[in-house]
Amino acid sequence: MPLQISPMQRADVLRVYAIETRCFSMPWAIDAYYSEVGNPSSYYLVARLDDALAGFGGMWAVEDEAHIVTLAVLPEFRRRGIARALMDGLLAEARRRGAWHITLEVRAGNAPAQALYTSLGFRTIATRRRYYPDNNEDAAVMALDLTPPPPFP
Repeated sequence: MPLQISPMQRADVLRVYAIETRCFSMPWAIDAYYSEVGNPSSYYLVARLDDALAGFGGMWAVEDEAHIVTLAVLPEFRRRGIARALMDGLLAEARRRGAWHITLEVRAGNAPAQALYTSLGFRTIATRRRYYPDNNEDAAVMALDLTPPPPFP
């Protein structure tokens, strides 16, 4: 079965949360995901492969800015292009919503994620010291600037 990327539905939240708790040492509360499904500023995608929910990603978009808030792929499905497909979908939606400046935070020690973001055109613009309270790891703040829309005549 080919990879399928689709918007997250309320029915996906329990499986998204299961991925969240496996992939992150500080998972969000499940209620946050139920809230995100109904938030018009949020946009979440899920990735299905081989009849399994393999990963998900989400962003917030407000006016001309977007922020990637989460991206996770189960370990057994990594290195198959799933994270890239999720990011491609999020970036396409950011563009559709008129965003031209996109940011994210990533653990300073997460070299594979940073390599993915760099390959998509993101660059590191700052460091947030001791951003992650579980181990006081720094976060790299990365940004991508798309071509802004032309000014109104």
